[in-house]
Amino acid sequence: MFSRMLLAVSAALTLAVSTLAFAHDYKAGDIAIGHPWTRATPPNAPVGGAYMTLDNQGSAEDRLLGGSTPIAEDVQIHEMGMADGVMTMRELPDGLTVPGGEAVELEPGGYHIMLVGLKEPLKEEDRVPLTLRFEKAGEVEVELAVEAMGARSGTGDGAHDVHQGAANGDAGMVDRNAMGDASAR
Repeated sequence: MFSRMLLAVSAALTLAVSTLAFAHDYKAGDIAIGHPWTRATPPNAPVGGAYMTLDNQGSAEDRLLGGSTPIAEDVQIHEMGMADGVMTMRELPDGLTVPGGEAVELEPGGYHIMLVGLKEPLKEEDRVPLTLRFEKAGEVEVELAVEAMGARSGTGDGAHDVHQGAANGDAGMVDRNAMGDASAR
């Protein structure tokens, strides 16, 4: 009797841990959204960046058009890259194409979501609501995990980069070795 009860408790705990491990993935139509995250910001930062993977599991392309969040005045889609040895960042007013059967990474130094006009600083370990709007898949609410300032990925492993970029809302420099060629994206 006791061993059956122990087995049931063990199974329940395993299920709970498994559910938590996958709780940070979302779906909108054919688009699977993997681990949305952002970085903590300094107290007066006007902007923050949001990152995630958009995996189009369908055959038709879709487009991330924008979104909304209660913590910022505007949500924009941006691309960072290098042009003639100079770091550039530009808004993609027509959104970001997610080709059918392909994944697009939104990451520091590349494509990202810009949270413009932050109403308060983003604090490490907080969760931030964000509604994404896709052309075909429609709207989906996700939660951004707030990682440490300077984090290079949303792994929650405490990885830091001493160079913080404009997408993090500060005046620092971006690690150009981590940039890659944005024009190849």
